[in-house]
Amino acid sequence: MCKHSYSSLLLTIFLILCQPGLYAQSWQSRFVQMGADGRVHYIPDEKGNIIPDFSQVGYHHGHAGIPDIAVAKTVMPGDDAQQQIQKAIDELSAKTPAADGFRGAILLKKGVYRIQGTIRINASGIVLRGEGNETKLIAIGTTQRSLISISGGGALRELPGSRIKITDDYVPVGAKSFTLAGTAGLKVGDAIVVYRPGTDAWIKDLQMDHIDARDGTKQWQANEYNLQFERRITAISGNKVSIDNPIVQSMETKYGGGEIFRYTFQGRIAEVGVEDLYCESEFLSDTAENHGWVAIEFNKIENGWVRNVTSRYFGNSCVHMETWAKNISVLNSNCFDAKSIITGSRRYSFANDGQQNLVANCHSTEGRHDYVTGARVAGPNVFYNCTAQNTHADIGPHHRWAMGTLYDNIVTDGEINIQDRGNWGSGHGWSGVNQVLWNCTVKRAAVQNPWVSGNNYNIGMQGEKYAGRLPGKPDGIWEGQNKKGLTPSSLFLAQVKDYVN
Repeated sequence: MCKHSYSSLLLTIFLILCQPGLYAQSWQSRFVQMGADGRVHYIPDEKGNIIPDFSQVGYHHGHAGIPDIAVAKTVMPGDDAQQQIQKAIDELSAKTPAADGFRGAILLKKGVYRIQGTIRINASGIVLRGEGNETKLIAIGTTQRSLISISGGGALRELPGSRIKITDDYVPVGAKSFTLAGTAGLKVGDAIVVYRPGTDAWIKDLQMDHIDARDGTKQWQANEYNLQFERRITAISGNKVSIDNPIVQSMETKYGGGEIFRYTFQGRIAEVGVEDLYCESEFLSDTAENHGWVAIEFNKIENGWVRNVTSRYFGNSCVHMETWAKNISVLNSNCFDAKSIITGSRRYSFANDGQQNLVANCHSTEGRHDYVTGARVAGPNVFYNCTAQNTHADIGPHHRWAMGTLYDNIVTDGEINIQDRGNWGSGHGWSGVNQVLWNCTVKRAAVQNPWVSGNNYNIGMQGEKYAGRLPGKPDGIWEGQNKKGLTPSSLFLAQVKDYVN
């Protein structure tokens, strides 16, 4: 992985998966097809909606391989392990980054590092590297916390006077362009937010203003659904603007339409990686709550990674990408044997609340929501080629209204669900829209469509279909259940190959 382009690796895997004769009979979806030209073709519905292109996710949108960064500091195991690691991070943080944005790697030599608190990386260009499973970070003590926290500061800020109205009556899912009232002040390369307001009419049509209430249930409020999608301008032609990643939530005049604005994010960091580590938490019992909770957390960062990391016995996650974590790749990592009571807000093995993130080739055991998104998650995001064993709940969008997620070749002995969760939690309601299950293997699945604003797809699933939690909800789009031979075997890899070509 380290010595090859990430895109090249994905292309190699794609070619292996699509060898002739892999299946005796192959079939294609009516929504996405491989043409005679070898390209991916999308079949729109009557409104122009298509399954989105998910290829531009992960570290630098998958355009650059994850680099091998030279070691700048080396730390040996010892009684003051946390202090020595933090000292190395702080000293490296004070140095000026090189032209490539990196300050250097900190190598933790093999051995055991007992960590009482949290290791913090708050500067760009730092890689924390071990020597594989022989470098063991142990979260000791009885404090619930993250072992490694990676976060910048500041906040996303709209540039005054830069807001421009989208004039199209309807911008469909999958679109990479739209028309503006004007393009003065814009240029190719600008970072913009595509903004979709929440409205009372939309909440009402979704029927999220009258969730069957129980103690603690919150009805959805329009001002909590002002959605912000980070994009970059790739072309301008007259008043038409093209963007790097697709629209994953349709914008309709009747629901307030959409706007764009330029923004800054002073304090957000970049180019941080964690790799080749074994992370473990001490625990007092199988249902203990007072111990290491998250192995690695990201927020207020773009273009980072985790690779070849194993976590064991944490109460929640191996990796949690929070709202302002963008373009993160989590690769070849494991979340094993969580320790906690088995109930809400626990055991979210690989959790993503950010956007344009990728989790690939990962494995989990004893989780609840193993590959999961949270509330108002602004995609696209991808979970690819991952497994979950001994599961205690379901995979899929969780909480409220994740948009544009691909679950591709996920294998679980439990469930994948995309549904109206009703009054579960604090009133989750509709968990997601424009979610795509592709060639997954499950015990059973419930896939429903929300009343408005898009579809959810289950294509080529091996496993049982069931009705979900609440009766009377619209069925999602199902195609080829228990039918082998779906081509392409991986939608994500086909889309990456299409982009590379």
